[in-house]
Amino acid sequence: MSAFNSRSALLLYLACFLSASCGSRQGPPPSMPAVPVTVATAVQKSIPIQLRPIGNVESYSTIPVKAQVGGELVRIHFKEGQEVKKGDLLFEIDRRPYEQALHQTEANLNRDIAQQKQAEANLAHDQAQARNAEVQAARYAKLAGEGVVSKESDDQMRTNAQALQEAAHADEAALESARAALGADRASVERAKLDLAYCTIHSPLDGRTGSLQVKEGTLIKANADTPMVTINQIMPAYVTFSVPEDQLAEIRRSMSVRPLEVEAYIPSSSEIPVRGQLSFIDNTVDSATGVIKLKATFANRERRLWPGLFVNVVLTLGSDSNATVVPTEAVQTGQQGQYAFVVKGDQTVESRVLTVGRTVGRETVILLGIQPGETVVTDGQLRLIPGFKVKIETATPNPGAAKGSGASQ
Repeated sequence: MSAFNSRSALLLYLACFLSASCGSRQGPPPSMPAVPVTVATAVQKSIPIQLRPIGNVESYSTIPVKAQVGGELVRIHFKEGQEVKKGDLLFEIDRRPYEQALHQTEANLNRDIAQQKQAEANLAHDQAQARNAEVQAARYAKLAGEGVVSKESDDQMRTNAQALQEAAHADEAALESARAALGADRASVERAKLDLAYCTIHSPLDGRTGSLQVKEGTLIKANADTPMVTINQIMPAYVTFSVPEDQLAEIRRSMSVRPLEVEAYIPSSSEIPVRGQLSFIDNTVDSATGVIKLKATFANRERRLWPGLFVNVVLTLGSDSNATVVPTEAVQTGQQGQYAFVVKGDQTVESRVLTVGRTVGRETVILLGIQPGETVVTDGQLRLIPGFKVKIETATPNPGAAKGSGASQ
């Protein structure tokens, strides 16, 4: 019986405790001690208008290096990953077959030069004989008219003059043929010189070499599908990113006023961001995703941006002056939406439903619900209900005293 009475007393005690606990949500008991909290003051300041997409680093220029002539690769003049300058020697291909081809074409050129000279001499000789024959034919025609020489002699001299004239025409054609052959030989010599020059491959730009795809002694094929090495120019460098299409009008408007600054934050790096400028807006919105592609150019003198690297991009469009901001940790989420606890003059708190704007760094813009100068709770909200007294332990440093440096979300 005593055990039954003990259990009944315990249940009665718990019911009374729970009843008191439920009733306490209507307001704090008179003897409830003040709840320790940390606070901050809402301030009014200028907040940058920023977009924060994810970007991808691209090289300013990418050149796959290929051989323009085939042959054995006899020497490589750089190491993988080495920085090279425009004009630096990269590869040497065996020159001997192309030197021999050049000697052959030069010999053909000299032969055709001699043949042209011979054709010119033949033409001059036959033209002189043709002129003399014409004079003789004219003289015999006059003598034949006077009856001094026979008609047969006159016909013979006229025929001889015509034959020599035709021979001169043939010599002119032979000379033109020799000149054409000479032009072809000169072109062959130039081509042979060009092929010989292609045996040494130089860097087409300043950049950094990638992985070598060939080794010394490899038989190189002209214009092979696989490049011998790929060179990336990373000074300057591009960062490509996409933004929602509804931001396009604001971006174009801001870009027409001034160059837009772009910052690239490298993940897991505590260094300051790399700064550049927006340089390209694509001419088409992606209809499938509703975004548009943008590109920023960075000098990248410290070579911190590497092709293929993903970075956090901050595109600054302008600033919103006289914005009311509070620390982001002061904004809570409840059944009625976002709210914050505001400390009143009697050191009690009240709950305010908020209309919030964007988040910049560790600060949130408040559109409605809090005025500049009011005090908000930043830590200890889980132990509060409206009307509770609070004890301010340590005030959070005012974020409005420093310049906002984050990216809006």
